[in-house]
Amino acid sequence: MDKKVIITIGRQFGSGGHEIGEKLAKKLGIKFYDKELLKLIAKESGLCEKVLESYDEKPTNSLLYSIVMDVYPSALYSGPTIDQQIYQATYDSIRRLSGESCVIVGRCADYILRDCPGLVSIFVHAGSDFRAARVMDEYHLSDAKARDMMVKTDKKRASYYNFQSEKKWGMAASYNLCIESSELGIDGSVDFIMDYIKYKNQK
Repeated sequence: MDKKVIITIGRQFGSGGHEIGEKLAKKLGIKFYDKELLKLIAKESGLCEKVLESYDEKPTNSLLYSIVMDVYPSALYSGPTIDQQIYQATYDSIRRLSGESCVIVGRCADYILRDCPGLVSIFVHAGSDFRAARVMDEYHLSDAKARDMMVKTDKKRASYYNFQSEKKWGMAASYNLCIESSELGIDGSVDFIMDYIKYKNQK
């Protein structure tokens, strides 16, 4: 690509955001970061990758933490919490990626890189039947369990995003482009985003 482009993808669970991002990166000939980002963060920060996985895009247990801090503020706290350390490490690693063209899935990347030239922030959503079918197939779950997993995962992602950013997860105004993958299909969504980027780069 002639111009630098950083594509960030927020996504509903089961909507195909990961697959769309992976295919976009391949078509554009640029790097792709989803779970790969955790390896990068671990390498750069020295934090354990398993710990990063357990906290990945999950909200802080803020109620319990607030109660404890109100009662024992000085006795228990002498530095950043593990949540704060992980977010800071994630922030630093994503900021370092801003010098290159790449695709980044989740982790508030659109907010962290909001001032970067060439940023295209995308949110992928889809109908519940489309998502449930994909989740059932990938995780070998019943329809009921797949839908329960969808609700819980999206709730965690929304809580994390809304807490760490000044924007609202899934709200159109928070992104440059919102795509319904159940209408366009995975490959159709990729082509649509490619057309959007080409048009944007012509301006």
